[in-house]
Amino acid sequence: YYLPLIAIHSITLLLLISSPTMSEQAEGSRGGLFGTGGRFSGQVDPIMEKFNESINFDKRMWSQDLRGSIAYAKATQKVGILTEEERDTIVAGLEKVMEEWAAGTFELKAGDEDIHTANERRLTEIIGPLGGKLHTGRSRNDQVATDTRLWIVEAERDILKDIATLLGASAEFAREHIDVLMAGYTHLQPAQPIRFAHWLMSHMAAIQRDAQRLTELIPRANQCPLGSGALAGNAFGVDREFLAKELGFEGVTSNSLDSVCDRDFVAEFLMWHSLFLVHLSQMAEDLIINNMLKCVDMADAYATGSSLMPQKKNPDALELLRGKAGVAIGRSVGLMATLKGLPRAYNKDLQEDKVPLFDAVDTVKDCLAIATGVVVTMKPNPKMLLKALCPEMLATDLADYLVRKGVPFRETHHIR
Repeated sequence: YYLPLIAIHSITLLLLISSPTMSEQAEGSRGGLFGTGGRFSGQVDPIMEKFNESINFDKRMWSQDLRGSIAYAKATQKVGILTEEERDTIVAGLEKVMEEWAAGTFELKAGDEDIHTANERRLTEIIGPLGGKLHTGRSRNDQVATDTRLWIVEAERDILKDIATLLGASAEFAREHIDVLMAGYTHLQPAQPIRFAHWLMSHMAAIQRDAQRLTELIPRANQCPLGSGALAGNAFGVDREFLAKELGFEGVTSNSLDSVCDRDFVAEFLMWHSLFLVHLSQMAEDLIINNMLKCVDMADAYATGSSLMPQKKNPDALELLRGKAGVAIGRSVGLMATLKGLPRAYNKDLQEDKVPLFDAVDTVKDCLAIATGVVVTMKPNPKMLLKALCPEMLATDLADYLVRKGVPFRETHHIR
């Protein structure tokens, strides 16, 4: 049963290989550094070329990619692959490429499959064939792992600064409104009187835990995979400790196979950002309810109107903060589903980590800016907050008073 199918597939494959339409199609591109020749004799399908490329999103790692290449050029000179003059020429060329990116004048061209090939293509245009020596012993597998780790560590440190701003602004707001009372709820039912400041800082306590968790992610992400090659290490014995020091990593990864396919640091960040946005969503929900009850007024800067109803002032900033959490959870689950079936070592599936990672970082930073703005501009309405208080909220205080008078608590709890 299977032999005829195998024969049919074999004949079909031979026909495709020898087909004039395959060999005579218009000259195309296999990437700027991967033209025809060597392993491939035919051109890549234009649809496949577009399907395969990642330059449209990974170009935001241009700085990390160039920094990694500069460090790698120095490391290869130390083991005799490059002369000092060649190293200096390559480094100077890479710095010129960096200047173009910084100035916004870098020009992407057809065949720039990803940020690595784009930068190397431009380097070769600037310094000539010598640029082809840069990649000796290096793979895009360890290159992209290095770029992504550098990028995410920088992003995490930036986010921690933004979290500190939110925490500081909230603490100051709480101090200024320390005497404002409000109703505290459990199960959305009146429970006990609390301070408005206490309510606000309860949300900041969760954000503070988020900051602690994010801080703990950085040492695991901040390990250098450069020098791992495609999977089996570097044939020229480059000094990985030197590379780690040059790039500001805390250490080196321990296994080359794992180094090129490890995306735990991305998965951890996506899990972290989903929980962080859940916490912001909870604060947003509380504020939406209090805004509806006229207990808190939101600034016009963080509200929108209705296209039909002139009187409306909608707390859209808060609703979007609440909505972002669901998308965040989806990003985390999506990447985990991608990772779960991957064999060792690198597989192209891993390219799919970039879009959710970049989106997650952008979303977190946007949400932090919005949340901070909402907090510092909102106005609690002490009269309406007091109006929500009711006598039965003091029932626990009365029970505590009777306990102090010697009545067992279980008896006080049932007194009518």
